[in-house]
Amino acid sequence: MRVAGKIPAVLYGSGHQPVAIEVDPKQISRILFSESGHNTIFDVEVAGQPAAKAMIVDWQREPIKDQLIHIDLKRIALDKALRVKVRVKLLGIPIGVKTAGGILDQVLREVEIECLPADIPANIAVDVSNLEMFQSLRVSGLPQSDTIKILNARMRPLRT
Repeated sequence: MRVAGKIPAVLYGSGHQPVAIEVDPKQISRILFSESGHNTIFDVEVAGQPAAKAMIVDWQREPIKDQLIHIDLKRIALDKALRVKVRVKLLGIPIGVKTAGGILDQVLREVEIECLPADIPANIAVDVSNLEMFQSLRVSGLPQSDTIKILNARMRPLRT
């Protein structure tokens, strides 16, 4: 399979038996490096079965050549909430950095959320431009939505 330029994968979940499949590494890399990354929902076609909606759950890379060597895909139901991790994107330059020579320390780079597959954001954007020296922003201060529930138990700060 690898000699033919494909990589092995497993498709599981949503009440179906796991199925071993092969995937094109170029298509998987496009998905992983897209704006929504591994949270991208796409169609997977398996011979003899209808197309299934899926997302990448895990992947393995060969450590020396950094090539994909295995992918885990999970079938998803569009009407059931999922738990996924989403990147926290900082916007702006804090006042404490501009005027007081501070350093912005982003302790938490992603948060775990629960939402329907159609509501998964590419990232959670946070404006940090009003942070002054020694101020912090906690997970509880992230923008909230009716469709997204932030699950992080510990409220880690973003500090300047």
